[in-house]
Amino acid sequence: MFVRTERLTLRRFTPADAERFAAYRSDPDVARYQGWDAPVPLTEAAESVERFGQADPEAPGWFQYAVDLDGVLIGDLGVNLHKNLMQADLGFTFAAEYQGKGYASEAVRGLLEYLFVERELHRVSAEADARNTASARLLERVGFTREGLRLSNTWMKGEWTDDLLFGYLRDDYLNRSRPRPAPST
Repeated sequence: MFVRTERLTLRRFTPADAERFAAYRSDPDVARYQGWDAPVPLTEAAESVERFGQADPEAPGWFQYAVDLDGVLIGDLGVNLHKNLMQADLGFTFAAEYQGKGYASEAVRGLLEYLFVERELHRVSAEADARNTASARLLERVGFTREGLRLSNTWMKGEWTDDLLFGYLRDDYLNRSRPRPAPST
């Protein structure tokens, strides 16, 4: 099970990914808006990549795709498939040295193509910490529509944070020349 883009391969995690996974997820800048605390111990990373590698991407729940650039793990994409098997939530994490080079946009676009065209999902949703403007811009750049803002919604790392809500419908993906207007706020 692979998703290939021009430069990247989205694949299953393997035990060999543990050290690299621990390294980029231990970066405080990478972890800042995420639900884990840095550093990520190698033993914890090894357990995570083993669990990720054994997961079923077609079963409800989270599945993590390893993002591979020429044999190097540069990040991961998470897809939380809903029980109805028609919608999912999306998340992404990339090593700092690979941010700002178009890899995340390319990986997310490739995964959306797979989810909407091959799997025929109806909807993919995403949330971002409102302070994480880079993630919000990425989501909008690849076609997501900002659907809302939940004020002081998530308690994370000792503070309440605002959540930006994004959505992308299969019909909108297939008819990309006619994007939906953003809701007025």
